[in-house]
Amino acid sequence: MTHRALWRRLFGRRARVGWLHLVVGGALLMPFYLLAMVVVGPLAGDGSPFASVTTQLLSFAATLPLIAAFGMLAPARPLSVAAIRSLGLLVDVRANGGPAAVRPRGDGLAEGPARTRAARLRASGWFTLHLALGGIISGATLALTPFAGLLLVLPFVPALRDSPYGVPELAGRQWLLALMPGVGILSMLALAAVSAACAELLARSAPVLLGPTPADRVAAAERRAADLAVRNRLARELHDSVGHALSAVTLQAGAARRVLDSGRASDVEFVREALTAIEETTRRTVGELDAVLGVLRRGEDEAAGIAGPSLETLDDLLARSGVQVALSGDGDLAKVPDQVSREAYRIVQEGLSNALRHAGAAPVTLRLSVLDEELEIVMENPLPPEAPAVRPGGGRGLRGVAERSILLGGRTEAGPHHGKWRVVARLPLTGGRLPAARGPGDENAHREDHRDGNGR
Repeated sequence: MTHRALWRRLFGRRARVGWLHLVVGGALLMPFYLLAMVVVGPLAGDGSPFASVTTQLLSFAATLPLIAAFGMLAPARPLSVAAIRSLGLLVDVRANGGPAAVRPRGDGLAEGPARTRAARLRASGWFTLHLALGGIISGATLALTPFAGLLLVLPFVPALRDSPYGVPELAGRQWLLALMPGVGILSMLALAAVSAACAELLARSAPVLLGPTPADRVAAAERRAADLAVRNRLARELHDSVGHALSAVTLQAGAARRVLDSGRASDVEFVREALTAIEETTRRTVGELDAVLGVLRRGEDEAAGIAGPSLETLDDLLARSGVQVALSGDGDLAKVPDQVSREAYRIVQEGLSNALRHAGAAPVTLRLSVLDEELEIVMENPLPPEAPAVRPGGGRGLRGVAERSILLGGRTEAGPHHGKWRVVARLPLTGGRLPAARGPGDENAHREDHRDGNGR
């Protein structure tokens, strides 16, 4: 090891940050130490604990169980992790000997309080180690720093040798006096070496003792899954509402343009109705878009509170869909639970969007049947005379319909049926039952059921 590398190890940024972290540990140790002295001092028969080194050592030993007990509390782990991250104790030294680089946020440390017994034991071990080493280094720093300073100037200030802080026995021994500055320097180097070693021990043990336990990893995976579910739901809401609106607006605008191109004055009323429908559709869609984006701005935790449209507002959707819809049904839609009703609305909306996109203004038949245990949705529209152009990457509409059904424990079917395109969705009225496990073959068949060659 070169002199420069040794100097960096003892006095570089990593060493300085490590020493500061240890001093913080020594400061946190003091309340426990003072509490232990109050008990140990009278038991040891020493009225003044600071006058006896033995009493101080006993008090320090009695402090460790108190620290370990405090470390078992849940907040001890986030307190330790916050101290490490704020001071930047964890650094990665590059293999090529380059400068140290502060670790990013993903430093292998656990997030949040320790919940399990194993996590608390590990956090308590690191907290005790931090405060114990911090107390030793802090005490050594307070004692050795003025002592080393005294040794450095002792040969040059005779008055210090006769003072209460001096060493009168050295008065006639000049060779010993000449060695005192070297002893002072060596003592500070020894303190720096011990401090760097303690800081390195803390840095290496932190990911082991403060890292996530298996329970923490499971909890993190559940949070990521919940976050992904929220994102998927918001994506479906945006796709269904905006996609349907754009399809309807495109169809109505195209029809109005063709009427204007024909030059027939008698069709002005049709153009007015088309423009009115475009205005109302875009206004309604902007409201839905603002609601979803508002959830993103406020936080994903509020996504569960999105009410959204339901079957109660289905008549308005059909009236402004841009196609002629023949609605029929069996049973009382009022019996459909709110969650199922909202998803059913989105499924119908996506079906209408597909019909507009692929079949133009062809009429659509819609049947809603409330059975004993499920809601059945059947939508049919004529197949287009020519296969529409495939969109890059395929469509996501039927995939979203399938996802909505699966989340409720239902199932969907989509494909040509007697010369028409047919979409069937069956949603359990209980809502929220998980689907049965699928084998590899079933999963492939599921994908084929909900995506055709036209990119629907």
